[in-house]
Amino acid sequence: MRALARPVTAAILTLTTLFGYAPQPARADPGVGVPPRTRYDSVTTIAWEPCPEDERTQCGTMHVPVDWTRPYGPRIDVSLARRPAADPSRRLGVLMVNPGGPGVSAVNMALDTSFFNAEVSERFDIVGLDPRGVGRSAPVLCDQKLVDEKPSPLPTTEAEFDAIATFNQRLAADCSARSGPAFHHADSVSVVRDMEAVRIALGEPQINFYGASYGTLIGQLYGEFYPQRLRALVLDSVMDHSVGVDDFLTQSADAAQDAFDEFIAWCARDNRCVLRGQDIPAMWAALMRRAAAGTLVDPYDPPNRLRVWDLMSSAFSAFYDPQWYSFAHYLKEASQSKPAGRRGRMPVDLTPHSFPAVVCQDWSLPVGGFTGYRDRLRALAARAPQILGSPLALTAVAGCLGWPTRPVNPQRAVQPAAGPVLLVNARHDPATAHTWAKQVAGQLGPSARLLTYEGWGHVTYSHSKCVSEAVDRYLIDLRLPAAEASCPAIEPEPYGVG
Repeated sequence: MRALARPVTAAILTLTTLFGYAPQPARADPGVGVPPRTRYDSVTTIAWEPCPEDERTQCGTMHVPVDWTRPYGPRIDVSLARRPAADPSRRLGVLMVNPGGPGVSAVNMALDTSFFNAEVSERFDIVGLDPRGVGRSAPVLCDQKLVDEKPSPLPTTEAEFDAIATFNQRLAADCSARSGPAFHHADSVSVVRDMEAVRIALGEPQINFYGASYGTLIGQLYGEFYPQRLRALVLDSVMDHSVGVDDFLTQSADAAQDAFDEFIAWCARDNRCVLRGQDIPAMWAALMRRAAAGTLVDPYDPPNRLRVWDLMSSAFSAFYDPQWYSFAHYLKEASQSKPAGRRGRMPVDLTPHSFPAVVCQDWSLPVGGFTGYRDRLRALAARAPQILGSPLALTAVAGCLGWPTRPVNPQRAVQPAAGPVLLVNARHDPATAHTWAKQVAGQLGPSARLLTYEGWGHVTYSHSKCVSEAVDRYLIDLRLPAAEASCPAIEPEPYGVG
């Protein structure tokens, strides 16, 4: 669900009128609990100033209601950045962006001058709104030491399963006390209401939106609630917010296992793979056994040790780019590492940690107690023998066990789109299954078009010139690619090569 690549050893998740009223959503919001009309009359201004990182980009703050069902109640500050169109004479409007996570800063994405191709930057103001609870927008903060105590999402006993729920309750209490009221209102529907307030304050009759990974959920909801306010919508690496817990786990596990299989296939054909000719599944199985026994030293952070969950997460992170070359080196060095003493972790104070606050308000993921969870883990291990399931999906499911509040934005199918929508997804995306993109395209109906990148990695705009040019063409001219169109795979190169 996260849009930005990370190093191999990184841990996972450490994705209206101007006269006072929003238009009534074209369709009902079942299960959301938002009134049919939302007042925006007191949220119409943004305080702008040059961004300290780049004076050509403007950084702003807007006061929005904590709870949009109480528009005149307590408020929080949300932050945004606007990078003006480089060619004002050819400006087409505003392109709002969200890079996913949940937990990645959209302000930083707007400040990034290298993500979008030149013509998009010339024709659009790039606007990034940090979602509430994220980045500079009333961030969810938690005790770093407590976050580091997170139990593995792979319990083997009922006591370990219960310990996850107990930990989640402790974490929620800690984060709530340190973060303020935004912690309880970090759902994606509230973010969409904030986006509409920004559109009004900008004075734009319509916006364009590019959402990556978890940001595609925000784009789907905005397109459903405010279809007449949306000129163009790009969903890159698509979340399917209709799937129940079993499809969520199995379809994401299939994607993660497919990514592992693709790594093995690459190593067999590329003579620069340091594991070429070796039995990678056997090597991986041996590493997993050592990790389970607590004897596997992290080759890049000795003498700390890797557990099964750490090893799974390292593989999953490596498949985002993908970082196949460095992951092969990582496995080789891990297999040669020797047991050693444990090194303590330096104490840290607070850390941003919005993931569970968002996910547990956006998803209902019941597992039926320890027995139900254990049976699902066993089924996933049989289905995905190397990766054992998607670390991202398991983090979400385990992270919401025992969560003290019920989701306010649970899963449902998105309604058919009112206008053309472009979906793009890699065939071998490890995080957002290609299956999800197909399913969402079907829900959006004939106005939606799915462009498949036949390669690997997460967030296709940054992986394929063919994809990025198709996205640019749609954003600028509203021209969709042909039905069933695809872009060829591009073999990844090691960093510093090619």
